[in-house]
Amino acid sequence: MLSKINSFALVGLEGMPVEVETDINKGMVSYDLVGLPDAAVKESKERVRSAIKNSLLKFPVNKITVNLAPADVRKEGSYYDLPLALSILVASGQLDAQPDFVFLGELALDGALRPVAGILPLLISAKDKGFKKFIVPAGNKNEASYIEGIEVYALQSLREAYDFLSGVSDIPPVPARSYSAGKLKRSYDCDMSLVKGQKIAKRALEIAVAGGHNILLSGPPGTGKTMLARCIPTIMPDMTFEEALEVTKIHSVAGELSDDGIVFLRPFRTPHHTATTVSLCGGGTSKIRAGEISKAHKGVLFLDELPEYQRSALESLRQPLEDRVITVTRSGGAVTFPADFMLCASMNPCPCGNYGSSAKECTCTPAQIQKYRSKISGPLLDRIDLHVEVDGVGYEHLSSDAAEETSAEVKARVERARAIQRERFSDCGITVNANMGERQIKEFCRLSAESQNVLKSAFERLHLSARARSRIIKVARTIADLDFSESILPSHVLEAVSYRSADFK
Repeated sequence: MLSKINSFALVGLEGMPVEVETDINKGMVSYDLVGLPDAAVKESKERVRSAIKNSLLKFPVNKITVNLAPADVRKEGSYYDLPLALSILVASGQLDAQPDFVFLGELALDGALRPVAGILPLLISAKDKGFKKFIVPAGNKNEASYIEGIEVYALQSLREAYDFLSGVSDIPPVPARSYSAGKLKRSYDCDMSLVKGQKIAKRALEIAVAGGHNILLSGPPGTGKTMLARCIPTIMPDMTFEEALEVTKIHSVAGELSDDGIVFLRPFRTPHHTATTVSLCGGGTSKIRAGEISKAHKGVLFLDELPEYQRSALESLRQPLEDRVITVTRSGGAVTFPADFMLCASMNPCPCGNYGSSAKECTCTPAQIQKYRSKISGPLLDRIDLHVEVDGVGYEHLSSDAAEETSAEVKARVERARAIQRERFSDCGITVNANMGERQIKEFCRLSAESQNVLKSAFERLHLSARARSRIIKVARTIADLDFSESILPSHVLEAVSYRSADFK
């Protein structure tokens, strides 16, 4: 007897339909699994056999042939345990065919269903292809509950699935949950009010977050660069449901979801400076996985001590900083991951860290300083919108009890500026000023004659590139939004130019 059961395979962040075909015939007792299965899928034979027997069901003693179609696509992971078991039960006449359902889940030897990674993108892809009913492990219940328009049944075991499909038991579908950005309130360890002084750096951070711009903090050690960077999540606007789904898909495939089933907070990724190019960009030998660049999607990628990273790893940032996506190509294929993140980097100005400090004297030679700074290429620096120098704070400021502005106050201004940008770009497919192309710059960033003169003077004196000019205009547009100004004033351009300290040097 022949049976066919629906399942799905994960390719990058997209799901692809897989049909589990099982044929049981008389002949020498065997169990053959074909259709380009990887090691995890091949090992499912023993898991399925034990799970069926321990669920008090009959494992057929016949010639069993299972095909995972399409046969020319490699099947990876443990998603197919449940559909394989049910396909064998249907083919052996113990269960009726279930063409309307899609089955996903890993089986334990006792028949229990274990959660699998990547349920959210699989369900979204299946829904887009017309499937409406799903059976998944109970451990994936929360993750699946945020998708509307489908019926998801979260079950505990193979036996429970058998009883449900046989009509012996009646199990309600998982109730849909509504998304609320403010539902998960987290008290951050950092707050802008805890950072004493550093008004210029705080202002630059506000501008960077308001417009989605990249920022570089440069200064001696102990001046608060890392603390400032860790305050960024506290002033970022709440994610919309669409953004939360995009981020959750990436973290679901990576197996990094919490029990809530969805990512409420914008990611803040801080890879160590020994991180390799593959760990940043993504990749792998058999299965291509997302890297830190993609895991920071819609959030922040913080690179502390920027010159200490491998040169090749830093240069790999160039393309995603421009295109907001990254395509990872390996011998097994190519996968495109989203990479719309805000880059925040920090560095010392020289090997000893004291070059330009008002408190300590630098002991480095000009050659040492040049060699240290040359670790970061000009093209990469050109893609960073704001370059800010952070110096030490006097003891009077550190010990002062004067109230500093809180993150909540800064966040309120950021959200107002973001609202202006969403309305402005409602028909452009972008949401922040940093993502503007030349067409949007010409349309929304018209400069007066006086503003043009200011920009022209900076362009000629600093020998700026065309890219740097565009980024200055984008930053000026954000500063104008924070001031609720419809036009870009000369003062906005001047402030934007002041955040290009690397070009001054």
